[in-house]
Amino acid sequence: MLKKHEKEVYHALRSDLNKSEHEAYTTEIGFLYSEIDFTLKNLMNWMEPTKVTAPITHKGTKNYIVHEPYGVSLVISPWNYPLQLALAPAIGAIAAGNCVVIKPSEHARATSSLLASMIKRTFDPSYITVIEGEKETNQELLRQRFDYIFFTGSTEVGKIVMKQASTHLTPVTLELGGKSPAIVDKDANINLAAKRIVWGKFTNAGQTCVAPDYVYVHEKVKFKLLKAMKKYIKSFYGKEPLNNPDYTKIINERHFERILGYLTDGTLLHGGNAEKQSLMIEPTILDKISWEDSVMQEEIFGPVLPVLSFTNVEEAVEMISKQEKPLALYYFGENIKTQEQVIQYLSFGGGSINDTIFHLANPHLPFGGVGNSGMGQYHGQSSFKTFSHQKSILKQSTKFDVPFRYPGSKLGKAVIKRIMK
Repeated sequence: MLKKHEKEVYHALRSDLNKSEHEAYTTEIGFLYSEIDFTLKNLMNWMEPTKVTAPITHKGTKNYIVHEPYGVSLVISPWNYPLQLALAPAIGAIAAGNCVVIKPSEHARATSSLLASMIKRTFDPSYITVIEGEKETNQELLRQRFDYIFFTGSTEVGKIVMKQASTHLTPVTLELGGKSPAIVDKDANINLAAKRIVWGKFTNAGQTCVAPDYVYVHEKVKFKLLKAMKKYIKSFYGKEPLNNPDYTKIINERHFERILGYLTDGTLLHGGNAEKQSLMIEPTILDKISWEDSVMQEEIFGPVLPVLSFTNVEEAVEMISKQEKPLALYYFGENIKTQEQVIQYLSFGGGSINDTIFHLANPHLPFGGVGNSGMGQYHGQSSFKTFSHQKSILKQSTKFDVPFRYPGSKLGKAVIKRIMK
């Protein structure tokens, strides 16, 4: 289906977000191709019953776990990666044997319409179907009884989804967001750190749930990092990003105005220009930011990067630990001991050492949040497990019957005490 309609997908993503063909392929279509290939290659093994061992009290039994589909799954997807985040969970759902209802975001209208058309022409509607609509459609869907709900979006809406799901005790996966930090230590490779932070932050104009939300940099290397980041912004997007035909736009006017509101915080170090007609905001760096500024109160979800500094990494880790648990965390530094301290001390969904967002592209790594950034995981085998109920089976022998578990036997009581203590 994707191969047949690939050109239409490029057109829809260009219409909704002004995504270039390169970005559309690497972050949406190509990602889905890889996920499908990986699933097809490994699905037979994932589906096999998993044999488990048993204690001596269960001698003569066979014990295993059967992976059973939940039934009908609801996938509610967001607008920032409107194709990938609608279909990636659906791949796991159908691999596990479920039927799927997909509710795409109404804000990415062209992709939503194309997705509905493609699915309708390709699949039986009783197997996979797309239901389009506004907020009221979401509300009506959540009133229905599904067997599993998979939601990607904001923490605020995630709470509503979970509350509605509780009516029918429906299990949920919530892929939310948060303020994902990029910590740059004094021993980091500054040039590479700047390059990878700029790429991770400004891909899709910062409208990525795992984009570095802010940079927390050691004061000794702050000047070098800022200089290098400005260099790579110009290298990637040109001296005038607003005139770059391949620079992604903000999804709608409401988000455009919300992001512009952050530009009054701190000191404007780079960028800051915007064009309302095209809904574009330049890659922007804000300096002299404090934790009290509005830009540090919620996930930015746009091309604005605030920068804070620290004098030692313990101070940075302590401050981050006081915030809500982020979906991702990125640490740049060469000291292996410090890398491990950051990983062990801070709680976050997943992340990278000396890179940003690249961990998403490995299907062997489960992706998901923790605490305020979500619950549950997917990608690769984790998607199959998410949409599967693990049914435990004990197959007992009828060739003999061990008597000690039954009441009335003094010898049985002695044996039981000995083997179970």
